[in-house]
Amino acid sequence: MKLPRYAFVLVLAWFAAFATGRSADNSRVYEMRTYYTNPGKLPDLLARFRNHTVKIFEKHGMVNVGYWVPADAKDNPDTTLIYVLEHKSRDAATASWKAFRDDPVWKDVAKKSEANGKIVAKVESVFLTATDFSKAMNAGNGKGGRVFERRTYTAADGKQAALDSRFRDHTVALFKKHGITNLGYFHPVDADKGASNTLVYFLAYPNREAAAASWKAFAADADWMAARKASEVNGKLTTKVESVYLTPTDFSAIK
Repeated sequence: MKLPRYAFVLVLAWFAAFATGRSADNSRVYEMRTYYTNPGKLPDLLARFRNHTVKIFEKHGMVNVGYWVPADAKDNPDTTLIYVLEHKSRDAATASWKAFRDDPVWKDVAKKSEANGKIVAKVESVFLTATDFSKAMNAGNGKGGRVFERRTYTAADGKQAALDSRFRDHTVALFKKHGITNLGYFHPVDADKGASNTLVYFLAYPNREAAAASWKAFAADADWMAARKASEVNGKLTTKVESVYLTPTDFSAIK
């Protein structure tokens, strides 16, 4: 049956709107920021975020996803804050940061909070895009008390797609099977931050003991061993795996 011309135009308009919506969603970016404080200044930094910064971020269109400090001494928990923001797009991130830095409220807060010395010694920022198998970063019970883990995988040359496939087809489901909560899975956006060979992801557990038990069960799972063997017929998929256990701050949206 031939559609009337006006119906055909409506269909085209619907597809255009759908495509625009999808493009808008796909343009969303996350930003993982790591702050290293001067000695003894982490409490001051946390107080500034708790009392001021997170609210000013929201004012300028940034979404506060999660804030953590490392759980283990090797990861410098006394001087390190790790957090994730969500932006509508990379351009929106640029505009939000400019508005934030120009905000007279922020300028006043920064000046007063540093009356006894500069708080932050170093800042690292990595823009991230979510993979197609990523969960929402607010997944879970949200009641607090959980332990988080950030894992960073460096893929062997040309193996990032295969690594993604293994996670998409096997690993994510096997994590869930063994009581691990899958949160966000990301690739860096920029080439100089590892866009072509890096997978960064976040997991959550009821506690540290549960994390250890889950990983032990996962490593011994016959399905995992078969998936790993099949995926590495032509060589290992990763050259480096880094793990940082994290404790959420009291003002983190995700706990």
